[in-house]
Amino acid sequence: MSSLSTIRSLQRGIAILQAVNHLNGTKPSEIAEETGIPRPSVYRLLETLAEMGLVTRDHFSNKWRPTLHVKSLSSGFRDEDWVCDIAVPHMIEMGRRVLWPLDLVTFRNHHMEVRESTHQLSPYSINHGMVGKKLPVLETSSGRVMLAFMPEDERRSLLTYLGEVTGVQEPFMMADGSLDMILKRVREMGVGFRMADFTPETGSISAPIWYEDRVFACVTLIWSTTSLKFPRAVELYRKDLLETAARISHDLVGNLSNGEIARLRAAV
Repeated sequence: MSSLSTIRSLQRGIAILQAVNHLNGTKPSEIAEETGIPRPSVYRLLETLAEMGLVTRDHFSNKWRPTLHVKSLSSGFRDEDWVCDIAVPHMIEMGRRVLWPLDLVTFRNHHMEVRESTHQLSPYSINHGMVGKKLPVLETSSGRVMLAFMPEDERRSLLTYLGEVTGVQEPFMMADGSLDMILKRVREMGVGFRMADFTPETGSISAPIWYEDRVFACVTLIWSTTSLKFPRAVELYRKDLLETAARISHDLVGNLSNGEIARLRAAV
């Protein structure tokens, strides 16, 4: 086998593992459609991944799922310690109360990125494999709350860049109104919000996590729009979400190493 075909097999194997993780219970035909990999190759690579203990098949439904052994792939990876040690326990605590999933989101390389999530713990989650997913700034509740509370000069610079990248000229008009009016309302509410755009089957609100005078992350609550309307979701969860973010912000003080602080500041 040539080195080129070996690399291609590796690429396909990783793509299939990502699809199984993202879809969380899926058939080979669905994996083939998701990845663009021919179905015979999907079957062969699934069997290889199963031999490695990374996926398993439900023989009744013929659906494939990731196994616990997948976690071994990240055992040598250390993200900022504050994510696991400080933020996640508060997210799990709130998730148990509200049942809807929560994401921890940070700004990185001009997009929002999901750093941790409780989707796997929520009985109402419709999205799996969210960790590591990159999200747009303007259309998401996390991006909007970051923009709303960002220093004016940094916000102007970022919006100029986003305008160049997207080809959309200011003033930005979103599906749920002008960006200026959206950010004004975010400041009034204290949370970012998303009522339309991006993923219409879900809505979300996002509260800022502060370190000193800067927003370094956001904790986002996601719900199904068929089950809950926006005004009711805000009424039920806005205060709880803000309090959860405030507890995380409080616990950051005095618990970050100099290296972690430097990484956090560099990310903004």
